[in-house]
Amino acid sequence: MLQPLIFEDQYKRLGIENFSENNLEIFRGNKYRYDIKVVYIPAGFELSVDFNHFKVTKPSIFFLTNQHVKITKARGNATLLYYNRDFYCIQIHDKEVACDGLLFHNVFEIPFVELDDEENMTIQQLFQNIHYELELKDSSAEEMIRTYVKQIIIRATRNWKKQNLDNESLKIPNNEVDIFRDFSRHLEIHFREKHNVSEYADLLHMAPKTLTHKFKNLQLDSPNQLIINRILLEAKRLLVYTDKPVKKIAYDLGYEDPAYFNRLFTSKTGSTPSNFKKNYIAGKKYNI
Repeated sequence: MLQPLIFEDQYKRLGIENFSENNLEIFRGNKYRYDIKVVYIPAGFELSVDFNHFKVTKPSIFFLTNQHVKITKARGNATLLYYNRDFYCIQIHDKEVACDGLLFHNVFEIPFVELDDEENMTIQQLFQNIHYELELKDSSAEEMIRTYVKQIIIRATRNWKKQNLDNESLKIPNNEVDIFRDFSRHLEIHFREKHNVSEYADLLHMAPKTLTHKFKNLQLDSPNQLIINRILLEAKRLLVYTDKPVKKIAYDLGYEDPAYFNRLFTSKTGSTPSNFKKNYIAGKKYNI
């Protein structure tokens, strides 16, 4: 098994680590909580990302930021590549890789791509190249590693589009994908303080009705529903993974009236925030 390797230079950090059923504890706790994570997972694994459960039937790459991850079943060896934003920021370099809003922070919570045999070999080789450069510790290693990371992201972005856009599940043609991406990106940044479609329409330089019609034409949930979904996801994270009281969670999510937040949460999930927290921890799972 490959040993963990890490690159650190001032504020920049990147590491790679293999894991299997014998050391799943690497995903517990907050060690990688604030890193960008690119996780190669072979078939046979099962994992939860926030409140969604995935059974991996083909080799896949998961792209994770601050989601909560729990691996419930493992078979074979997987690889965790993690790095901080000082090493490579997907927002700053979005023009290079065009992944933000697709691989990361997409409103449909599809954080992975599946790999066919050829792509699987290519991706595994790129991970091996990163491992080699980390072992080499040459003065040019940092930039070489960054090029390999970009190749993984670019190839995965192409595959994500192929697997998830303009098909039976998401009918988003390529010429409309930037609107979807931009909305997803703005939503991830502003969902705590911007709750109205008009505020996102302003950021996208269009009228609220235009934005709503575009999403309707693409057969997507309405922008308003997507905003609510993102707020509810964060509320569930805070309820389950922190000890914050419901009133504080409401304030954190931009609601000055906790009673209104309670009503919204209850109407959309079928459970009060307090009951959701109690029942989820006790083992009863709710759908998003």
